[in-house]
Amino acid sequence: MWASAIVAYFHYLSIGVIFASLAIEFFTLKEELTVKEAWRIVLADSAYGIGAIVILATGVLRVLYFAKDTAYYMNQPVFWAKITVYLIVGTVSLYPTISFLKWIKSLLEEKAPEMTINQYKRLKNIIVFELIGFSIIPLLASMMARGIGTNYLSSI
Repeated sequence: MWASAIVAYFHYLSIGVIFASLAIEFFTLKEELTVKEAWRIVLADSAYGIGAIVILATGVLRVLYFAKDTAYYMNQPVFWAKITVYLIVGTVSLYPTISFLKWIKSLLEEKAPEMTINQYKRLKNIIVFELIGFSIIPLLASMMARGIGTNYLSSI
């Protein structure tokens, strides 16, 4: 029982870390960054990545060992919708992560990163997309936990 509670705790904590990280990125990102602001974004994106890995690992543990029977999840369409949203958001998030990692060399030389207006807009839009995606995932999880969506399959 303790293990289940701890795994669930880290699963939920990761959601908070992800939202906080994305909020930091969103509110810090601007067309012209200082070195300090760019480092803040790089570190926030690192926390986001760690949160995404922890939420995935704890999610797998919950499905396999600590929540409902595994078959429940495998036959739950809302579960697969949640996984799909997670994978889409995770894939889209690679662009900002790669962009931010490219800044590190100039940041180590105490130079602020340079971005085009198009790159800035693209990064900002992707961060908004990630925030929306990670807002939908808990809704889908809540629906899944309550069996919403399973009646649809049984009525076909």
